[in-house]
Amino acid sequence: MTWPSTGSDTGQAFPIYIMVVAGLLFLAFAYLAVGQAAANRNGAQTAADAAALAGAQDIRDQLAGMWVKDLLDPAKWPDIFDGDVQGVMDPCWRAQELAAQNDAGNVQCDWPEPMSYGVTLRTNKYVGDSIVPGTEDKRSTASATAVIKRLCEFELPGEDAGDGVLPQLKCGDQTWDPDPDDLTTLPEPEDLFDVHLAD
Repeated sequence: MTWPSTGSDTGQAFPIYIMVVAGLLFLAFAYLAVGQAAANRNGAQTAADAAALAGAQDIRDQLAGMWVKDLLDPAKWPDIFDGDVQGVMDPCWRAQELAAQNDAGNVQCDWPEPMSYGVTLRTNKYVGDSIVPGTEDKRSTASATAVIKRLCEFELPGEDAGDGVLPQLKCGDQTWDPDPDDLTTLPEPEDLFDVHLAD
């Protein structure tokens, strides 16, 4: 009886084994490249979200400051709470500051409406070397928009109300009776306006 030779089978299987291992390594590197790109994009989006929120919060704080300044002139309140007032400064510097903290730059700010603020930026870090050509000098970009929403409603006093009568503020579940003689009792900016990312 002649037994089959195992040497030839081993020799034939070895190239197949090498091809399978090479294919698995290629897939591993490909997944790594995709992961690097996804992480870079996520970092860009996080930076854009933070920058847009920072810009909108700065606008909110400016509006709240104007409200305190014009506390004794309720006729100016409606425009302040709608953001329809002059003197609010573009907070792009604040958006750039938050972008830098999240390792991003090339910030482009967009202020299309008084109560919204948009940001587009690019990561400082490159995706890095990978088996995908061109990723070594590729950086991710992202955009985000934050909106400012008034939380308070009020009724302006009638002509017969007399001087010094201030409207009562109803801000969600909280009611405020502004006292110009005690500014520490006034609502904070976050009580007057909500800031969140646009849907």
